[in-house]
Amino acid sequence: MTEITRVPLQPIEKGSLGKIWLGVAAIALAAGGVAYAALPPQVHVKTLTAGTGESPTVADVVLINYKGTLPDGKVFDQAQQVPMALNEVIPGFSKALVKMQRGGKYDVEIPAKLAYGDKAVGQIPANTDLNFEIELLDFKSRAEIEQQQRLMQQLQQMQGGGAPGAPGAAIPGGALPGGVVPGAEGPAR
Repeated sequence: MTEITRVPLQPIEKGSLGKIWLGVAAIALAAGGVAYAALPPQVHVKTLTAGTGESPTVADVVLINYKGTLPDGKVFDQAQQVPMALNEVIPGFSKALVKMQRGGKYDVEIPAKLAYGDKAVGQIPANTDLNFEIELLDFKSRAEIEQQQRLMQQLQQMQGGGAPGAPGAAIPGGALPGGVVPGAEGPAR
């Protein structure tokens, strides 16, 4: 059998216990700071006017009004009634839009890492945070947009802008079916 040597604990000096707890608290705060620094950058969205209903998904196409500014307030871009596919914009823009509702107006802060990062783009310097004022007018899924496009094409074909030979369709050169040119007497030559 092995013998275990016992060492008696020494008494703690008066006031040392507070120093130990202070050291533990400092280590915990430092670890929390390191953990906070490791968190991914976040987009901040402030509601100016509340919207209603569902929010778009990253697979949707939105119709928006927007104004983009640099941290110094300089406007670098703005547009009205612009359709945008959420999967084709900077990551911060799509992260913000999925937090919005139809009819709402929002103030958005996008950190540089979720914008253009270390690349300068147009008037936007590298490593620049961006601010946007965005109004979400409407949004639709890609399937809804494709269905609308098919309906528009069918309507155009029915109204004369479609395939040659279809009822009501124009024939290249301005002739109608049967070789008649509008406003001309007799067949086209």
